[in-house]
Amino acid sequence: MNPNELKIVDTIRGLGIDMVDAASSGHPGIVLGAAPIIYTLYAKHININTNDDKWINRDRFIMSAGHGSALLYATLFLAGFNLTIDDLKSFRQINSKTPGHPEYMATPGVDITTGPLGQGFASAVGMAMAERYLATKYNLKKKNLFEQNFDLFNYYTYVLCSDGDLMEGISYEAASLAGTLELGKLIVLYDSNDISLDGQINKTFTEDIQSRFRAMGWHTQLIKNGEDVNAIDKAIRKAKDVLNKPSLIEIKTIIGKGSLNEGKNTVHGAPLSKEDIEQLKTKLGIRNIPFAVSQDSTSAFRQMITERTQIKYNPWLEIYNKYIEQAAEEVKKEIDEIVNKRSQVDIKSLMWQFDESLKEATRETNGKVMNVIAENLHNFIGGSADLASSTKTYLNKFNSYSKDSYDGKNIWFGVREHAMGAILNGLSLSGLKVFGSTFLAFSDYMKPAIRLACMMNLPITYIFTHDSINIGSDGPTHQPIEQLAMLRSIPNLDVYRPADAKEVVGAWQSIFQNNNTSAVILSRTDILLQKDTNILDVSKGAYIVKLEKERLDGIIIATGSEVELAIVVSNELYKRNIDIRVISMPCMEIYLRQSRKYQEELFPIGVKKVVIEAGTSYGWHRFVYNEKYLITLDKFGKSGSKDDVLRSFEFNVEAVTSKVEKILR
Repeated sequence: MNPNELKIVDTIRGLGIDMVDAASSGHPGIVLGAAPIIYTLYAKHININTNDDKWINRDRFIMSAGHGSALLYATLFLAGFNLTIDDLKSFRQINSKTPGHPEYMATPGVDITTGPLGQGFASAVGMAMAERYLATKYNLKKKNLFEQNFDLFNYYTYVLCSDGDLMEGISYEAASLAGTLELGKLIVLYDSNDISLDGQINKTFTEDIQSRFRAMGWHTQLIKNGEDVNAIDKAIRKAKDVLNKPSLIEIKTIIGKGSLNEGKNTVHGAPLSKEDIEQLKTKLGIRNIPFAVSQDSTSAFRQMITERTQIKYNPWLEIYNKYIEQAAEEVKKEIDEIVNKRSQVDIKSLMWQFDESLKEATRETNGKVMNVIAENLHNFIGGSADLASSTKTYLNKFNSYSKDSYDGKNIWFGVREHAMGAILNGLSLSGLKVFGSTFLAFSDYMKPAIRLACMMNLPITYIFTHDSINIGSDGPTHQPIEQLAMLRSIPNLDVYRPADAKEVVGAWQSIFQNNNTSAVILSRTDILLQKDTNILDVSKGAYIVKLEKERLDGIIIATGSEVELAIVVSNELYKRNIDIRVISMPCMEIYLRQSRKYQEELFPIGVKKVVIEAGTSYGWHRFVYNEKYLITLDKFGKSGSKDDVLRSFEFNVEAVTSKVEKILR
């Protein structure tokens, strides 16, 4: 690289090291090793506008190696994003713009929350999929109002990943799908330094990465010298010319380059010593003053970016304004929903009517509701982990998403729950209203991605079916026990377990009303439509579905298919002179957000409460005096017919009636 480029690269290195030193924690190794990679990307390729960091046609950058946050923040500052030296000095400090790992909405220029290795890589696949979907749907060809081509969406998704990212299984799930879909605008820059936290990777990671990715349909390149900016530049240009394959550029770097511990695992995740910083800055030709910045280098870097990107941004913005001004109202609404990531459908207004004798699994009802949503919401897209025929989430009137139809609404994720969860994050961050489905027992595979979605407050909907031991013969491996408690324990996740068809509609009504990250838990077994369930009351989280007739002797709280059981039990108890109120609690999280007044109206102080749910007791203790009031299940299921399994675990009418009577007498 030329002296001017070297000075910018070393300024990035110096700032990153100062940030780690000031915080007394962080990861200096990647800062020193990968600085030429991120410099080349931002100086020569990435299409951004530092004054409009949410520009919908910007290139996306994902720091999948989220421990490299100091490297990213130093680059964003020098590039001209809304960051100050004081922000860099506050690295890893509470409420700063520069948290320990990149966080969406915390730092200008950060497109996604990353940190758990592999998640960023897989989410980037979702972003690349979204670009193809949006481009196919909205880009204009000639013979339109402007008599010219106009690419409303035409951006690349770039990733910086590490050896650790590629060790995680999720990255290979996602890479396999990306190759199948021929996502040519996905470019992964692999910081290949042969070191992980515990030591050299030759003890754990020896496969031929180039061959593995080629086998998955990727274009691959190898750069042997990670300091060679020209080689990195040429490789990225070559990757852009490959239109029908995602690209992996493996760049051999030296972790902690220039440090006294360069090439060693000890430089990965611990600050450098004062002696090391002094010798390093001397070697780099940087003043040994914390956060010293060359104005010449900063100006030069910003000028490179501005001159290259403004000639793309300004014409795009001019035509975009005309596009929006002259577009039909429906298109304006669609673009607004993409930009603001908020979609609205009034499910109740679609005049849902159910026959009083309806008896069907809530997964069946949900499939019908989702198909209506798809017909009324342009950006509703998603799929399943090879289970659409079981989860009933296929959108019947729409194509499958594929390399031949990127505007399809049905995504075939394959048997890849891990990747599906992360890909949904990338799709949602791109402005689409997305869903993903699998069996509830397999939601565990998706936990890390769900957790990140909730951190980012993404309006994703997870559809989890086969929700209880009553699925019977599939046995304990497929019968969820602890999964409901796991999902309910995640902050910012609204977990709906509807009792019948009306509550399914109510769940979706609430989902669009709140725009939160949500999970809908559905039955495989048929459920009878209940007389007093209510679509709109689902938005309260809990409500009365059977009122006591004369006096209030006790309250049963139930969810899902157990609501029907609770109502039958209450009728049996009334014959025994016990007058019971039944509460359906389709969403515990929403109920807990209600006013104290409403909560006490449902549960008057001093009245005994019993919980019925065919899952673990965890999370229910807050509602009852002690555990004897919990009719739950803290053991794994059994294989057998539905009725035999329920009888074995005493979740049939006779056994539950006897238990509740004993509790309330």
